[in-house]
Amino acid sequence: MFLLVALFLGVYLASAVGPVKPVRDSSFVAAVYEHKVILNPEPHVPLSRRDALRHMQKNLDIYEEQAARAAREVLQRLSCMARRYNLYLVANMADLQPCPLKTDPSSSCPSDGRWQFNTNVVFSSDGLLVARYHKHNLYFEKAFDKPPQSEIITFETPFAGRFGLIICFDILFHDPTGILLEKGVRQLIYPTAWMNQLPLLDTIQFQRAFSLGANVTLLAANIRNDRLIMTGSGIHSPFSATYHHASKGDPEEGRLLVARVPVLDPRWAGQSEDAEEGGGQSERTSSVPADSGYCRRDSRVDRPPAPSVPPSNPAFTSSMMHDPFRFVLLKETEGELKVCDGTFCCHLRYRRLPRGNTKELYALGAFAGTHTVNGRYALQVCAVVRCAALESSSCGQEVEEAESKMDFLLKGTFETRYVYPSVLASGLVLEQPESVATAADGGVTMKHSNVAGGLVTACLYGRMHHLDSE
Repeated sequence: MFLLVALFLGVYLASAVGPVKPVRDSSFVAAVYEHKVILNPEPHVPLSRRDALRHMQKNLDIYEEQAARAAREVLQRLSCMARRYNLYLVANMADLQPCPLKTDPSSSCPSDGRWQFNTNVVFSSDGLLVARYHKHNLYFEKAFDKPPQSEIITFETPFAGRFGLIICFDILFHDPTGILLEKGVRQLIYPTAWMNQLPLLDTIQFQRAFSLGANVTLLAANIRNDRLIMTGSGIHSPFSATYHHASKGDPEEGRLLVARVPVLDPRWAGQSEDAEEGGGQSERTSSVPADSGYCRRDSRVDRPPAPSVPPSNPAFTSSMMHDPFRFVLLKETEGELKVCDGTFCCHLRYRRLPRGNTKELYALGAFAGTHTVNGRYALQVCAVVRCAALESSSCGQEVEEAESKMDFLLKGTFETRYVYPSVLASGLVLEQPESVATAADGGVTMKHSNVAGGLVTACLYGRMHHLDSE
């Protein structure tokens, strides 16, 4: 079994994989634990080693309790926990390493001669340390150093083959995430401290989008911190999702998720992409047929032609996620629309299903350019969003609830293979797209109908890794 735990500045989170079997199976049990961190009450005051260890033990006590709970379904104090409960355990923690201050003054070595890295460590079911990864893409992490070079780290398990390691902000970048995908890694471990960023990058929304767009299993364990709007963890495969996203008023406490997911390692003999679907207990789960073909380059997929319509509704610019999106409004109950940002265009065919006398404003948006706020990275994005009010200036603002359901076909032609599809419904509930297909020319089409809840966001989020340096 697999359990994921994440430790930031001396406090853990968790993910695990389990149990070890002598024969190969088509699926494995995974668990992630979203941890309510016990923080140092005075984080700017250095602790003695004794006090720091005493503080860390408080968090480890909670992890062991959760590991014991998980062990009831073949499931998790690090090496001892992994061995005791017969599981592979991944923990996120700080790693202090000496650096060549005297031998190489030109290096990025701090003045005290030590690096401190944001780190994933992996323990096997017999308690051995089998892998360690240092985070490459830091995000407002003054306590940590960036490693001198990007690390591409994987580890092998006897029950599901190969897993890759990434941390939080890494997921948006080519190094290391894109490289892992290019190497054929289909199972990723992902501890994170991600703040919910509506309408395009809510935690579970992007976790699910990444799993679908990259056609991988993602075990995502987030830190639980309501003050920083951090909540949302999940076990995502291309075929199913088991996730938890705390709502306002929910007790601020940890949450353990356990699910059975298919083995996706292509080198794992006897396995196929249409392995057994995941199950598991969760507040929210979703499943789709195993042959849905997410983002595969297959011209045979039923992909209606993009509507060749002019941008008849007047386009306007409004900020979304700090980027200047070009929008057109959905003024009718059904129709076809097009909006362009430069040469990048997004097409929408839709039928809107309002409920009662509810008045809601929706818009189709396009953005192609470099995001520069709280990080720098190049994007191409097509998105249908519910506006926060009935004024066009509110389009792109954060919204959590919606009443109007919508059947739609959304398409964009992207200059990247890294396109992540998502459908987010009212109350931060994930919807499973009916189909997503990618053509050889870079066209990505997402179709969805029979939505269960009001539409908040439908998005095709493209990452232009090759333009990040421009």
